[in-house]
Order: sequence, then C-alpha cells, then structure tokens
Amino acid sequence: MPSVEFEGSTFSIDEDGFIDDFNNWNEGWMQYVKQTEGIEELTDEHHKVITVLQEYYKKNGIAPMVRILSKVTGYKLKYIYELFPSGPGKGACKMAGLPKPTGCV
Repeated sequence: MPSVEFEGSTFSIDEDGFIDDFNNWNEGWMQYVKQTEGIEELTDEHHKVITVLQEYYKKNGIAPMVRILSKVTGYKLKYIYELFPSGPGKGACKMAGLPKPTGCV
C-alpha cells in the first residue's frame, strides 16, 4: 500500500489517495489534504462539514448522501463545493478520513 509523509508523519493511503483506516486520521492528515486540495485556510465551516461526516460515519459506517450532509450542516451544496473544490465525496470525505465513497455523496 502506498504511503505519504507530511510534517514528520507517515500515512498509508489507497490508490485514490484516501487514508487507509479512519482510525489513523489526525490533524496532520487534515492539514495534508488541505494542502493537496489547494485550500488556503480551514474555517469553522470546513470543520463543521468534517465533524458531520465523521460523526455520521462513526454511527453508520458510510458517508452520508449529499442531501443529508447539506441538511445537517445547513449549507447548500454549492457552498460545500466552495469549501471543498473537489467536492464532498473526494475532498471533504478524504479530509475527514473516511474511505472513498462508493455511491453519490
């Protein structure tokens, strides 16, 4: 399995660049993904989306569908794409440490 190093930490990743195990997520991973996604600064809104994704995943074992994410955060889908330019499935789920979504996130 490939790995990446960032600020002294090594993360095992899958072929799509997602962290290998949700339990290996930490702030360093979030900062790494922020950099690779081209996000300049993580705001409270970013953290809210990440927290919602992680809590839903812990409870259900999958990422929430986009409409659920939008409803729970109160953010319109367009705004979520502004926060995470590569989208809720690729950028937000990756940053939150979730596995690559298989359906429509």
